[in-house]
Amino acid sequence: MKIKVIKRIGWIILGIIVALLIIVGCYVGYMQSHYYRIPDNRKLTIHNNQKDELILGKSYTATTYNVGFGAYTHDFDFFMDYGELKNGKKTHGQRGTAKSRETVIYSTNGVISTMKKLKPDFMFFQEIDTNSTRSHHVNQVKMLDNKFSDYANVFANNFHTAFLAWPLYDPHGSVESGLLSMSKYRMTSAIRRKYPITSAFVTKFTDLDRCFAVMKFPVKGGKKLIMINSHMSAYDKGGKMRKAQMKLLSNVIEKEYKKGNYVIVGGDFNHALGRDMLTHFQHQEKIPNWISVLDQKMLPPNFKIVKAQNRNEIATVRSTDMKYNPKVNYMTVCDGFIVSQNVQAKAYNIDTDFRYSDHNPAELTFKLKK
Repeated sequence: MKIKVIKRIGWIILGIIVALLIIVGCYVGYMQSHYYRIPDNRKLTIHNNQKDELILGKSYTATTYNVGFGAYTHDFDFFMDYGELKNGKKTHGQRGTAKSRETVIYSTNGVISTMKKLKPDFMFFQEIDTNSTRSHHVNQVKMLDNKFSDYANVFANNFHTAFLAWPLYDPHGSVESGLLSMSKYRMTSAIRRKYPITSAFVTKFTDLDRCFAVMKFPVKGGKKLIMINSHMSAYDKGGKMRKAQMKLLSNVIEKEYKKGNYVIVGGDFNHALGRDMLTHFQHQEKIPNWISVLDQKMLPPNFKIVKAQNRNEIATVRSTDMKYNPKVNYMTVCDGFIVSQNVQAKAYNIDTDFRYSDHNPAELTFKLKK
């Protein structure tokens, strides 16, 4: 009798295992069937284009802000982020979605109020959602478009995924997200350029369809200003993909400069902007593996990183493997601007104390040299 019971239990366990394998196989097939990459050199739609043109020698401002899909209040940590304290304790973020729809609206309104105070001529945003489970389907792009109706805007999708059923207790879900670029001046074109990314089987479903948006603005006198909104890879141990991405970006900006144009790149580089920024800020964490270093030598001739004048005081990104504690979290400067030598520029990091995102915005003041 006991042998029959044991056999029956064994068959039940085997049936459960087979059922789980079928479920996992079907889910992987579902994810694979919905996976795709957006083609390179795709033309982007310019909405609400403006009339004014840029003038040589006049002062303008631009901002870049990774808004973290409205989730990253001080009590938010992210399931894909792992870390380690200097005492050896391992850390791991938990959440896959923002705590609530109200949280996303609060954070997005905080981003809007920050930009309203700065009144920039150009605004670059990264990780901004249009219709995603993780942000409770709040259309952040529409919220900003409504509040900045006197700006032209261009959206480039860089994260589009079927339902990510992980973590099981708080699934990240389906995502539609990307780069939003806004301008008070007339654009003549906008193109989405595709960054190279890892093709690893699991990572390709969880990482972004990395890209940068290339926008052209006429300058009175015949030349053009090339503005680029960029978001490079983060989950790239050793920085292999980021090196390839930097090579592509460098080729694009060098060609534009050789045409006689002005070039400005803004965004989240996911590199410490200078080796000194890698360990500058006081914290209790070891350097995480998502950070690499962007050195001046990695740029083409005639280009430079614009180092924020208050970079030693204000970081632009915090670690998200734990809730925010300014004395514990790893911090560095990875958001900012690269400009060609025919652009006169200075930059500042804006201190929001990470209230609305795991990033602080950066601001560039610039002139196009005559």
